[in-house]
Amino acid sequence: MLRLDNKVALVTGCGSLGEGWGNGQAIAVLLARQGAQVFGTDLNEAAGQRTADIIRQEGGSVDVVVSDSTDPAQVEAAVAACLARHGRIDILINNVGRSEPGGPVELTEQAWEDQLSVNVTSAFLACKHVLPIMEKQGGGSVVSISSIAGLRYAGKPQVGYAAAKAALMQFTRTTAVMYAPKGIRLNCVVPGLVFTPLVKRLADKYAGGDFDGFVAHRHRQVPMGHMGDAWDVAHTALFLAADESKYITAQEIVVDGGITAATR
Repeated sequence: MLRLDNKVALVTGCGSLGEGWGNGQAIAVLLARQGAQVFGTDLNEAAGQRTADIIRQEGGSVDVVVSDSTDPAQVEAAVAACLARHGRIDILINNVGRSEPGGPVELTEQAWEDQLSVNVTSAFLACKHVLPIMEKQGGGSVVSISSIAGLRYAGKPQVGYAAAKAALMQFTRTTAVMYAPKGIRLNCVVPGLVFTPLVKRLADKYAGGDFDGFVAHRHRQVPMGHMGDAWDVAHTALFLAADESKYITAQEIVVDGGITAATR
């Protein structure tokens, strides 16, 4: 089940910075393990290369290019490179994202614009160039990685990130309805608190660098008693990318250990 043989997957933000598995890295590796030919992009060359090395060591197919997912010309070039390499794109994973602290007063105008750009405009740009390819092929699956911050106040003052992730979900729903007759599905994975290398940087931003205290607090917030990990996100993305979910579109699957059900 959930095999992706002969499918080409374009994964944005496929690298991981720091120790442990990031969402994009886990998704790219898992799709490759299931038979997909992975074409990854990342802003950081070393981070993307680490993912490529893992996939190649496991015997998978992968290419990785350096690309800024918020730059229209670079996104167009990356999509064109994937198409030139493989001749098709069956799966698009919109994974890039970043959280910055602050409310409307504290955030600068530039920080606000940056949050929208990296968290939602990146998906718009990728879809702008990939959807016509999928339409010509007669189908495809787009999976975007959102956040419960787009559904609830998740305990951190991050109004730009929250607004962008909510916009990403509505962008996905609306586009999914438009493209459903064309055989193209669009869905979101909505992670809650996930223990990835990003948590260290979040502790610096939101907890004054108290990593252990920040981690313990995040564990306590979850009804299951612990954060998830990148593989929880990756397995959900795999399901939505695979043919087993062929009748699912315009939906969100929340992967959060019960936290949104326990909060208002």
